[in-house]
Amino acid sequence: MFDALTQKLNGVFRSLSGRGRITEANIADAMRDVRKALLEADVNYHVVKQFCKDVQAAAMGADVIKSLHPGQVMVKLVQDELTRLMGPVDPRIYYVSPGPTVVMLAGLQGSGKTTTAGKLAKHIRDKDNKRPLLVADDLQRPAAIEQLFTLGEQLGIDVYKEDGVKDAVKVAANSVKHAKKGGYDVVVLDTAGRLHVDAEMMSEIAAVAKTVNPHQIYLVCDAMTGQDAVNSAKEFNDRLELDGVILTKLDGDARGGAALSVKAVTGKPIKFVGVGEKLDNIEPFHPDRMAGRILGMGDVVSLVEKAQEQFDEDQAQKLQTKMAKGTFGFDDFLKQMQTVRKMGGFASLLKMLPGMGGLGDLDVDDREMSAMEGIVHSMTTAERRNPDIIDASRRRRIARGCGRDPQDVAGLTKTFRRTREMMKNIGGGGPEAMKGLMSGKTDMFSAMSAAGKTKQRSKRKRQPRKKRR
Repeated sequence: MFDALTQKLNGVFRSLSGRGRITEANIADAMRDVRKALLEADVNYHVVKQFCKDVQAAAMGADVIKSLHPGQVMVKLVQDELTRLMGPVDPRIYYVSPGPTVVMLAGLQGSGKTTTAGKLAKHIRDKDNKRPLLVADDLQRPAAIEQLFTLGEQLGIDVYKEDGVKDAVKVAANSVKHAKKGGYDVVVLDTAGRLHVDAEMMSEIAAVAKTVNPHQIYLVCDAMTGQDAVNSAKEFNDRLELDGVILTKLDGDARGGAALSVKAVTGKPIKFVGVGEKLDNIEPFHPDRMAGRILGMGDVVSLVEKAQEQFDEDQAQKLQTKMAKGTFGFDDFLKQMQTVRKMGGFASLLKMLPGMGGLGDLDVDDREMSAMEGIVHSMTTAERRNPDIIDASRRRRIARGCGRDPQDVAGLTKTFRRTREMMKNIGGGGPEAMKGLMSGKTDMFSAMSAAGKTKQRSKRKRQPRKKRR
């Protein structure tokens, strides 16, 4: 997410940090590089121009000129301006009483509305404890109704549909009546994708909005389309009076142009972002946290929130006791691996840590994590509980069982022992240890990352030792 922009901005700040003092000339040079980086990220030209003007004006203040750490001060100024540019945003959905609250999704063809409808309904149910109803009102795209119905079955969420009906306005109106009778709290209306230049289709969605009078209208945009997403948001807003934008595929957007431009151009905030293909990969949008990610400063708040959702307090206490005693085994390791997967994968979590987001060469392949799980599954119960008994013959047997090299098994067990000993030394991974981990004082993540790369290391050719003269 925003990898290219993060690297370029960090390069600008590094160049400033090497200077003892900052001058007007330094600031001007830095802002030229920032302007170039933002334009290459496909941020709207007028937004870039105003952004750089505001940052430069703030940077000319006495606090920056007199600062002994100009690079750090500039980072703070840019972060504040990025936050202002994308916000303010209240990501909450305000529900009406009595219900149902009607949420309508609109957008271009192929923007991911149907999948987003399912994600949003799951978020409403799980986070806000509401009973949602999905409405299949996309009557244009073949199989759209079936897709939403399948998503509803996977999520355990009811779907309203009318087979053979081609009147989107009628289906929408009937769905709200059905929701009132059924006691649903929220109606999530999935409408057909349409081009903003298609007058007939735009008139249809305007008629749907007029009939059901939705409490919230969200435009679903593909973040990877950059300025096209921003332009379509502007056109839709002129016809529908949007309440916000949902950006999909943000995890695959290395530039960030849409996220940085949409609020400034349309005046409508980003409410949610899609950050993966799984049905729980939708997050409320927080401008301050996103600014931190863009600048490579991490997003510890979101990381902690993800952890709180997945960790059971009793299990966490038992795990901490094992860590403190040094009895942490591979079975416990597997459970933690599964938790990491639920939290979005190891690579995405690493980038939420301060200082990790700007590392362009950060290469933690989640497929290697699967390979590590395969190695553990090839162990006996005794070997999982006590990895110290794994000798050369056992390594060969384990390697044959999972289709890996014995060096991979050796690398994993070695890293595991080192990590286990480190956990024991820092008191079992308790609150103080977590603080140290978040502040970069421990190398636990580095050790885990190294374990994930055992395959690459095992394939390197060993260099012959030089003979002593």
